[in-house]
Amino acid sequence: MTVFRIGEAAELLGVSTDTVRRWVDAGRLAATRDGHGHRVVDGADLAAFVRAAAAAPEEHAELSSARNRLRGIVTAVVKDAVMAQVDIQAGPFRIVSLMSREAVDGLGLQVGSVAVAVIKSTTVVVERPAPCPPRGRTAP
Repeated sequence: MTVFRIGEAAELLGVSTDTVRRWVDAGRLAATRDGHGHRVVDGADLAAFVRAAAAAPEEHAELSSARNRLRGIVTAVVKDAVMAQVDIQAGPFRIVSLMSREAVDGLGLQVGSVAVAVIKSTTVVVERPAPCPPRGRTAP
C-alpha cells in the first residue's frame, strides 16, 4: 500500500503542507499516524480526494468535453507576423501553447493576464519517477 507523508501529499497537490494539515484536521482528507508518529495519507484516499475536487464544476467554466483545465497566469507572449507562443504558469506547471497571432490578439492575452489551458489529447505519456534513496543515506 502506498502512503504519503503530509509534505509529499502537499507537493503532489501543489499546495502547502499547512493546507494539507488543515484539510486533515477538518476531516476533508483522511490521515493516520505511521510508526514514527508522522501523519500519512493513504494513496487511494489521496486519489479519491483529488477525484472529488476535480469533479466539482469550475465556476464560470464553459461546457466542454476536455477535462484537463489548468488555470494560471500568462508569463510570456512571443508573436511574429502569423504565429505566437504563449507561456502559462499553472501552479508548478509551465504550459507552452503555439497558436495564431490572431487568436492571441482576439483573446487579449498578455503577460500578467489569467488564462486557462485546456488540454485534450489522444496521446498521454505516463512516467514514474525514479525511487529516491532512503532518508539519511547517500546513494552509492
